[in-house]
Amino acid sequence: MSSLLIALVFIENLLNKSMRLSAKLRCTISLVIISISFLTWIILFFNPSQIMGVEHCHVSASGPSAESWKMLIQMNPIISLLIGWLVMVIAMMLPKLIFPIQQIYSKNFKPNRFPASLFFVLGYVSVWTAVGLLMVLVILSLNLWFPNSYLPAIGIAMIALLWQFSPIKQKFLNRGHNHKTISAFGWLVYRDSLVYGLEHGVWCIGSGWALMLFPMLLPQGHNAAMLAVTFIMISEHMEHPQKPAWKLDGRLKLYYYVKAQLGLIKK
Repeated sequence: MSSLLIALVFIENLLNKSMRLSAKLRCTISLVIISISFLTWIILFFNPSQIMGVEHCHVSASGPSAESWKMLIQMNPIISLLIGWLVMVIAMMLPKLIFPIQQIYSKNFKPNRFPASLFFVLGYVSVWTAVGLLMVLVILSLNLWFPNSYLPAIGIAMIALLWQFSPIKQKFLNRGHNHKTISAFGWLVYRDSLVYGLEHGVWCIGSGWALMLFPMLLPQGHNAAMLAVTFIMISEHMEHPQKPAWKLDGRLKLYYYVKAQLGLIKK
């Protein structure tokens, strides 16, 4: 009996060792994800085919009409705006996936690590794509009623500010720290990774939907707004889970982290 127990402990330690991540691999994962995010930011800054803007059509004095809507859709194909939305999601949200992907790597054998990570990202992006379609329709509708106006952006900014300090948002942020158990063998590895991505996407959308919508409603200044929103969302993702309650929170953990790293570099 004792021999069997020793053998089981030995096998468990061997499996844990084979799945353990080295500091070099963790750093590689971080660098690859940040590099992809950086490249997507370059695409956003160049804004090819105006994927981050909405062209406005003429609206008659009588107000929006079916013809105005049809013209707006022709000038701004939904697929083009959806691509712009997804590029924005990848640029802004990908750094938030560093730890979950590192976790997937640490819980899988080497042959399963990369494909399992792809399934996780696929699930995550799928949720944002579904929500993105709804967001695009909202953006077009608001631009039809308020062409080239800052009023929709101001309105969503007020909602985002209210949501930012609400207990409901904190619940979503707390859920985002839940890390799903992933099977180590067979097709269950990919199923669990896909479900993990779907769930993580839901929690991210629940916490940041208003912040993500804000830059898309601005007639000008998309890039500056996206950078500010990215800073806020990554910073709040770095916070530890907290008790849901109404409270003012600057969510400056990223600022303090960068400041500390710069201090270490100077030393």
